[in-house]
Amino acid sequence: MKPQIALQLWSVQEACKADFLGTLTKLKEFGYDGIEFAGYYDHSADEILEMLKKTGLSVAGSHIPWDQLDTQLDDVMAFEKTIGNTRIVCPYATFSTAEEWVAFIKRMSEVAATVKENGFEFFYHNHAHEFKEVPTEDVLDWMTRESKDIQLEVDLYWLSAAGKEVPKWVHAHSDSIGLFHMKDMKKDPEESTEIGSGILPMKEYVQLAKELALPWLIVEQEAFQAYTPVEAAKIDCQVLTSIVEECFQ
Repeated sequence: MKPQIALQLWSVQEACKADFLGTLTKLKEFGYDGIEFAGYYDHSADEILEMLKKTGLSVAGSHIPWDQLDTQLDDVMAFEKTIGNTRIVCPYATFSTAEEWVAFIKRMSEVAATVKENGFEFFYHNHAHEFKEVPTEDVLDWMTRESKDIQLEVDLYWLSAAGKEVPKWVHAHSDSIGLFHMKDMKKDPEESTEIGSGILPMKEYVQLAKELALPWLIVEQEAFQAYTPVEAAKIDCQVLTSIVEECFQ
């Protein structure tokens, strides 16, 4: 089965603030199968569900800040259940000591277990710092060793930015990976750009997704050079769709 393609809505956050439904409608027109939420812009769960029905978009997942997951988990799960989401993602965490990371991972594993008991999957989304904050340690390794309930949403851009050999790292952690974040990289300055316009081997990354039988490839772009975020989202979808079609012939 080919993976479906979604957009992490952080990529088009200003457009979502201005016109949430209109932006979602455009994303469906661009060819996206679904979206990954990064906030709801003061809309209720019922309102979000209605937008999804109107646009025909599916929910690939939702990024939920850690403080909400830690202190408001029942409310989070109720909201996500209403909108039809089954994947809850912790998008970011950072700590200055190994001891703080260990305590966080222990607490996160408890949250992940509760999430799983309630019919969801739980993911942690990486950046580059998880490979650098604790000298000689890979914090993502700690997570997967601590709990089988924690899966990884691997951001391949940040994996590369951290200096990791992406295929080797992915293969070594394949049992824990459930989603990919897809974005390309330009140099000088080093930042994200439209898929196909940068230096990362995006076709190789899609092949990795095929090996892992991942259900979603989630586009994310955080920096923009020649195009607006919405224009870039359209290009990202077109190029990634073409690569997926080529890899799954």
